[in-house]
Amino acid sequence: MGVPREHLYAVIMAGGTGGLMLWPCSRKKAPKEFIDVFDGGTMIEAAVARMRESVPAENIFVVTNTEGASMTQKLLPEFPAENILVEPVARNTAPTIALAAAYIGKKDPDALMIVVPADLLVLDRKRFGELLSAGLAVGSAAKAIVTIGITPDRPETEYGYIQVDKLHPAKDCLPESGIPMFTVKAFAEKPDSTTAQEFLDSGDFYWNSGILIWHIDVAYCEFERSMPDLYKDLLSIYNAIGSEREREIIEDVYSWIHSVSITYGIMEKAENVCMLAGDFGWTDLGSWDEVLKIDRKDVEASDKVDPHLFQVESANNFVIKDGKKAVAIVGLEDIIVIDTSDALLVCRRDKSQDVRKVVDLLRREGFEEYL
Repeated sequence: MGVPREHLYAVIMAGGTGGLMLWPCSRKKAPKEFIDVFDGGTMIEAAVARMRESVPAENIFVVTNTEGASMTQKLLPEFPAENILVEPVARNTAPTIALAAAYIGKKDPDALMIVVPADLLVLDRKRFGELLSAGLAVGSAAKAIVTIGITPDRPETEYGYIQVDKLHPAKDCLPESGIPMFTVKAFAEKPDSTTAQEFLDSGDFYWNSGILIWHIDVAYCEFERSMPDLYKDLLSIYNAIGSEREREIIEDVYSWIHSVSITYGIMEKAENVCMLAGDFGWTDLGSWDEVLKIDRKDVEASDKVDPHLFQVESANNFVIKDGKKAVAIVGLEDIIVIDTSDALLVCRRDKSQDVRKVVDLLRREGFEEYL
C-alpha cells in the first residue's frame, strides 16, 4: 500500500433518518444504526470496531445529527468527541461527505478516506478487511474513486445498482489480491421488479454497498468539478475550522445547500471510478424480512431464552419485546411481533415490506410522535 497507516481515515455516516422499515424499533430519533437488533450490540458500535482494524482509532470520524452525537457518546464513551461531526440538518450523503472531507483535509492533506454507511451488517469481517485493503491500495496508487459492489442473488428493488464494463477491466486492478475489479459504466437507482430482474440476468450489475475510497485530493477535485457550489461551501467550512465562527458557518451552509446523494452528485459524473467485486455477507437490514434472513450464528447475537414469552401451538414466529411484559402467541405461525413501550407491530413474515405503509399512514394522519 502506498499510503502510510497514519494517513488512513474512515468516515462513518450515521446521520440519516432511514431505517423506518424496522419500525417500531427504529425511529427518527433512534435510527437502526443506534438500536440493538440482535441483542448483541448496535450497528454503530460494530462499524467503529471494524474500522479500527483498517485505520488508526484516532482517524475515525462519525458524521451524524444532534441526537446521533449523543447516542454515539453514550454507546462509545471512549470515542473522541472532536471526531463526531454534527450536521444541523440531514442533506443526504454528498454534503455529509463534503463536511467530513473539510475536517480531514484540514487535519491531513495526504489523507486517504474510506467512507462507509453505519447501517451495514457485515457477516464476513475478514473478507471485508481484505476488500478495504485492496481498495486502499488502488486509491493510493491511482487518481480514482474506488467503490465496492455486491454480487446480487435476487432481483432486489430496494437497493441501488452499479453497472460495470466486464470487457474492459480497470487498468489499476491488483491481480495479487485475487479480488475482481472493473471499470464502472453507470449507476442505477432502485429499479422496479422487471428492471431488477433484467439487471440480475445481465450479469454486469452489482448492488451498490455505499462504500467509497478516495484520496483527499481526488475528493476535492471531484467536488470542485461536479458540485462547484458545494465545493465552495466545503472551503468555507475548511477555513472556519478552529475559529469562533466554526459552528455558525456550518449552520449557515446547511441552511441553503440542497439534498444530493454522493452517487448522483459525484459518482455518476466522475471519469475514473473502479469497483471491487466482493461478497462479505452484506445487507443493509432494510426490513424485518432482511433481519429474519440472517443466521444468528453469523452475528454477535444473544441466544438467551425470554422467560416471559409463551407460545402455544405456534411456530416460526419472530418476537422482539420491551421489558418483562408477558407475551403469549396462540395458534399462529410465521408472525412478526415487535413490541416497544409505545407501539406494537404484528404482521405476517411475508408482509414485512408493507411496514412502509404503516409509516406512511402514521405520517399522513399526523402521528409523528410514533415515528
